[in-house]
Amino acid sequence: MKRLVTACAIAALAAAATPVFAAPAQVQAEATRNAVSPALASVLADYEAYLRAVDPINAGMEGDRGALSRLPDGSRAFEVAQEPVLRGFADRLAAIDPAGLSDDDRLNHTFLTYVLLRSLARIPLDTGRIDAFNSEGGPGQSLAYVANVTRIATAADAEAWIARLEAMPASYAAPLANARRGLETGLVQPRSIVENALTLVEPEAVLTPDADPLLKPFATLPASIPAAQQAALRERAARAVREGIMPQRREWARFLREDYLPRAPETLGLVHRPGGREMYAYLVRGYTTTDLTPDEVHAIGLQEVARIRARMDVEMRAAGWTSDFASFLAFLRSDPQFYVTSREALMEKAAEMAKRADDGLPALFGTLPRLPYGVRPVPREIEANYTTGRYNPGSMENGVAGGYMVNTSSLNQRGLYELPALTLHEAVPGHHLQIALQQEAEGGPYFRRSVDVTAFVEGWGLYSEFLGEEMGFYRTPYERFGRLSYEMWRACRLVSDTGIHWLGWDIEQARACFRDNSALAPLNIETELQRYIGRPGQATAYKIGEIRLRAIRTRAEAELGDRFDIRRFHDALLVDGPLPMALLDARMDRWIAEEKARPVD
Repeated sequence: MKRLVTACAIAALAAAATPVFAAPAQVQAEATRNAVSPALASVLADYEAYLRAVDPINAGMEGDRGALSRLPDGSRAFEVAQEPVLRGFADRLAAIDPAGLSDDDRLNHTFLTYVLLRSLARIPLDTGRIDAFNSEGGPGQSLAYVANVTRIATAADAEAWIARLEAMPASYAAPLANARRGLETGLVQPRSIVENALTLVEPEAVLTPDADPLLKPFATLPASIPAAQQAALRERAARAVREGIMPQRREWARFLREDYLPRAPETLGLVHRPGGREMYAYLVRGYTTTDLTPDEVHAIGLQEVARIRARMDVEMRAAGWTSDFASFLAFLRSDPQFYVTSREALMEKAAEMAKRADDGLPALFGTLPRLPYGVRPVPREIEANYTTGRYNPGSMENGVAGGYMVNTSSLNQRGLYELPALTLHEAVPGHHLQIALQQEAEGGPYFRRSVDVTAFVEGWGLYSEFLGEEMGFYRTPYERFGRLSYEMWRACRLVSDTGIHWLGWDIEQARACFRDNSALAPLNIETELQRYIGRPGQATAYKIGEIRLRAIRTRAEAELGDRFDIRRFHDALLVDGPLPMALLDARMDRWIAEEKARPVD
């Protein structure tokens, strides 16, 4: 996913400090309207001003024009300097007695306390040492994403993007310093991750202006900008890339190839790194938003593998297969009927499924987002190490639709039996619907419109695949098997991520779960494994979140009986934005009680 600024970025940004910011008058007024407690309203308003200052990416997506010319500071010095500011916010919240707050205020008080304490706990761990890059690249790929969601509609927009281009050398310098510190302290990515990153970083170091993703926003400029001014703007942008960014790209590639790769170990997991067990346990708690230990997560994964496998056997028989499970997987991975032969054909299949998913939304949701989404191919410069699909958030304020990204490379690895589940997860009712509603949740405090609660966000995506059954979306036993294969993929994530980073597994031990229990193509299995190795803990969020969401729904159905309304239930889950699992349980228990007391229409 992800999406909005991801958990790592939020932790780094929300873990960042500068002097305490005074909130603008309109921010103070909005927070006061949404919070009964003046003291809490003051904290929320000040924290909003703080986030807008340290997180210009999300602030810009929210329509803050000044933020569009700035980039976040990812340096370790900046992160460390945040501790007193974040501590100050936490202390101000601690001075407010939650017992005297309204239900909504108490939830916001508890949620922001959780965010702050998580951010404070992250600072001593210095996770930037391994966050500097992963199998999908490093700073260049992150900046290319920002370029992809940048739209130039005025000369001021063009000036803002040039300002960001001119600031980008620092966006390379910070992760370079962080990665060097990792080498010095032994907290390093393994060799396979470095090799994967280099396949993206080295081509980036020799990009020509006509292929540079950072110059894409200038491809089409509005006619309101005179031709001579357009030419001048394009030249300034090209100069910023040529003179400021290209040297940093070359140095980043040289560093990974000559300094980092020779010292990168073959061993995979954090368990093999100094302080790695403490860091991994922290990451699992954060990504799952629970107090589950890695051992408990591993056990849940094994239980889910066994449960899902039994259901897969049922669908395999429904497809008429009379031989064994392994041969059925081989059939799915190789038979031409399950694959297209052109990129265009895959995009057409994905687009048809996306529109069919749109058609099913009103029966399940009372509130839908205003922001539309498009179906787009993954850019070819990053597709080799990219996942099968993903979602990129848009911005109504900046005129950018959300994006369901479809990987159209290696077509013999993109089984059509998986495409329905992928579409439901990444587009609707999955990430686009949930994230766009979160962005549009103007009734709550600012921090809740951009915070990434990975267990909820990814749990919702996986829950959305399950909703496809109720939508009648899966038309054949193969597509239903594909849905279960995707669920098995997430169960194996629990097993393999904890296996690698907590139990010290090698790649073959981790690979076996996916190969033997899912229909994932070999390329996708390898891509995903490298993703888990390079981003410890993130893979544990999906299944833990989905299990909790489905448990909440089961509880609501049992307690409400005939009064259960699926549209009202989904609105209660989504409209106010995601929450950590314990807070979500409490909020939905309150909703169930309110539904019981609501007069029958």
